[in-house]
Amino acid sequence: MTDDYRDDRRGGAQPAQRSPKDTFITVYGRMPVLEVLQDSALQVDKLVVADNARGDNLDRILRLADRRGVPVREASAHRVKVLAGNGKHDQGIIADVVAPRMAPLEEFLERTRNAKVRGRGILVLDGVNNPSNVGMILRTATAAGMTGVVLPRVGSPSIDPLVIKASAGVAFHAPILRCRTATEALEALHHAGYRIYGLSGEARTSLYGEQFPAKSAFVLGNETEGVSAAAEEWVDRSLHIPMAGGVESLNVSSAAGVLCFDLVRRAEERKAQRG
Repeated sequence: MTDDYRDDRRGGAQPAQRSPKDTFITVYGRMPVLEVLQDSALQVDKLVVADNARGDNLDRILRLADRRGVPVREASAHRVKVLAGNGKHDQGIIADVVAPRMAPLEEFLERTRNAKVRGRGILVLDGVNNPSNVGMILRTATAAGMTGVVLPRVGSPSIDPLVIKASAGVAFHAPILRCRTATEALEALHHAGYRIYGLSGEARTSLYGEQFPAKSAFVLGNETEGVSAAAEEWVDRSLHIPMAGGVESLNVSSAAGVLCFDLVRRAEERKAQRG
């Protein structure tokens, strides 16, 4: 088939009414696609190959896809570029990789409405647009057992090869929650009973002096401008990370690391106290 391939990309893994962008991480380029096919821990929903694609590991990719039982669909070269979202580096092929812990924020909140909250809290990325920072935050949050990381479609990079590389591949398994904007996410979290904290170097309250309820969300702002004014409207309390040596602020991914593993420390202390 060629242009009969449409962008519903539902496959067998996608719940009804959910966008494919909330279910799959799309990987493009010959070597990245080959690498995900070689990783048995990843579930590849399908490949889409341009009808004019030839050579450069393509036969190897198709043999491996056949061996793993991954469906291969054909589309025009233009369609592949559209699906990849990148006009230069798709090399005529994409793979839709299932991200089992990725979900729309609304779906997550509905699913957990009456359930005991698990994890350390939710990070909300507000205009964090550097792919390396996003990837490192996803890796850190996953390692720390955070409940989720809100990655808005507006103001954040797509989960592209740069994000995946910075996360060392953890992005495929990270608890990513999708929404349109950070402000909409904060409004939804507020109405779901979450207390919202913003990290700011100008805040008077120390991160280490605050006690956090089970339903806590933490806003991490843009690398240069911090938490946006729109997001600030939903912040219940701003917190700062105490620093010495004349250092005014940390890189946003470093700040996320400090926050996440302080939450881990608190959880370990509670566990020890319970005996």
